[in-house]
Amino acid sequence: MLVITAVTSMYAGSKFVGPEISYLGILHIIVAGSLASAGSSALNHFYDKDIDLKMKRTSNRPIPSGRSKDTTVLVYGLGVSIVSVIYAAFTLNYLCAFFVALGIFFYVIIYTMWLKRLNSSNIVIGGFAGSAASMAGWSAATGSMDILGFLIGFLVFVWTPSHFWCLAMKIRDDYAEAKVPMLPVLIGMERTSKYILANTIILLPYSLMLYAFGMGIVYTIIASIAGGLMLAYHYKLTKTPTSDFAWKAYKVTAPYLTIIFVGIALDAAFHFRF
Repeated sequence: MLVITAVTSMYAGSKFVGPEISYLGILHIIVAGSLASAGSSALNHFYDKDIDLKMKRTSNRPIPSGRSKDTTVLVYGLGVSIVSVIYAAFTLNYLCAFFVALGIFFYVIIYTMWLKRLNSSNIVIGGFAGSAASMAGWSAATGSMDILGFLIGFLVFVWTPSHFWCLAMKIRDDYAEAKVPMLPVLIGMERTSKYILANTIILLPYSLMLYAFGMGIVYTIIASIAGGLMLAYHYKLTKTPTSDFAWKAYKVTAPYLTIIFVGIALDAAFHFRF
């Protein structure tokens, strides 16, 4: 998903700001993004090996399942993460490499190693790792970071709590067993559903606000429909705050980001405004 946000942001940046990007440039951001995602995920698996063993959702990962040694995963994660930053620097530009490194830093250090086991703000602040992927794509095309590129990237940050708290409601018992302070574990399902709705109420106007900063009608229509559907499901979640309905809401929330960023790319290709 994050590679998609990087590629579509790169394309949008080239259309809105310039210069035109090549197919080789797109290939480079795909490689850099894939390496960064693989490396940071491996480091997350290494650090979380103890809690992964206690959770059904993660118990089949390479370390807890016994398929890989923890030292192997650590070396792989460090190596691939470093290579991703170097690759971005040499094939794209230094600003893109900075955002690739920033995404890895937020996911591994800020989220995984610091906040995940500390308090319920973990996924909120850690969500900036996803924003960094979009910003890496934008800066790969433009060599700079302007207000529209930042706001598009920050959209990932605003969306993340609505997305992840639905999943956390579904697997609340897993997190409780592993003693991870996710929001449903700390405040219960009913209050968490209200937090999700509140966050989505912020997300919808935020996404539409991008029209004021240069986005067009195509994007605005797509964002309105996708955001409205999320809002409807999250409102219903407050009336039915169960793990089963949270899973239904999650399956609506999960593709939102891909739809929005494809919408951004389509808007860049067929841009018009009233």
